[in-house]
Amino acid sequence: MVRFEDVVLRYGNGPEILKRISLQFDPGSYHFLVGPSGAGKSSLLRMMYLAQHPTAGRVALFGRDVAGLSRRETALLRRRIGVVFQDFRLLDHLTARENVALPLHISGQAGGRSAKDVEELLAWVGLADHMDALPPTLSGGQKQRVAIARAVIARPSLLLADEPTGNLDDRMAVRLLYLFEELNKIGTTVVIATHNESLVERFRHPVTRLRDGEAVEFDAGPAPRPQAGTA
Repeated sequence: MVRFEDVVLRYGNGPEILKRISLQFDPGSYHFLVGPSGAGKSSLLRMMYLAQHPTAGRVALFGRDVAGLSRRETALLRRRIGVVFQDFRLLDHLTARENVALPLHISGQAGGRSAKDVEELLAWVGLADHMDALPPTLSGGQKQRVAIARAVIARPSLLLADEPTGNLDDRMAVRLLYLFEELNKIGTTVVIATHNESLVERFRHPVTRLRDGEAVEFDAGPAPRPQAGTA
């Protein structure tokens, strides 16, 4: 699904942000990236959603080397990726309902059933009374929930979340990470960047720890449960 091979990233003539990173996120996995601010988590995610190319090394996404993608191929791959940004990136002139429905319109999935799905998802994240609100009228936590709903509505192949619980109370944070788990169960690969160690420990999925642009520790998480009917 996603592979980094000896990836180095620097901006201009500045210092290396990422230093010879080699990682792999398999299809259908659920993975945490943890580390302090400035460790390189957001930069790693930017390369996964094709907003940044490495200075050196190789990044492969869905089996394709991203360095060789045309503009059209890049756009098509991005449709398979859901992203929760730290700064939300909602469109202020669209309602919460319209922001969440946007990926469906882009992918040609909009219709009667999808409109119901949007409403059900907004209600599930606690925004049943704010579906027609514009983003400037919403709190930070409400905006974050709209952004998360928008990222998951089209059931992406790959979900990337950059500090998705930063503006949420613990109850809602746990609820939304369970939502990500439900997506993961139907095949979505999930990669979450966070500094919230208590949440990471609670969910016990594989963890990669970053420090000063280097992957310094890997935790494979608990052994997978045997599937029904297998030894």
